[in-house]
Amino acid sequence: QVQLVESGGGLVQAGGSLRLSCAVSGGSFRRYEMGWYRQALGKEREFVARITWDGDRSYYEDFARGRFVISRDNANDTLYLQMNSLKPEDTAIYYCYAEEYSPAGRLRSDYWGQGTQVTVSS
Repeated sequence: QVQLVESGGGLVQAGGSLRLSCAVSGGSFRRYEMGWYRQALGKEREFVARITWDGDRSYYEDFARGRFVISRDNANDTLYLQMNSLKPEDTAIYYCYAEEYSPAGRLRSDYWGQGTQVTVSS
């Protein structure tokens, strides 16, 4: 059974930084495309960033580009999200996810963590 466990959330002042981690177990981490979503109270879940299985390419939502950096450590089955210059509007629960694709490019499965709360005070 594939499990994703986020950590690293917390309370930080505006302008500060946090580094989120997502540890993956029970699966083949190196085969997964991975990323982060977030959900603020009363809002829909929104895309933050994603990274290819080999870490060669990453993609960001506009609000994250230039402030957040997604990375992965395939040797330790861990995904990261470095968040800098945090703003109060970044307050949300952050979820990591993993997507497994077939060789033909079809999505086979997706897995989600339970989320970690990030609160940015003004």
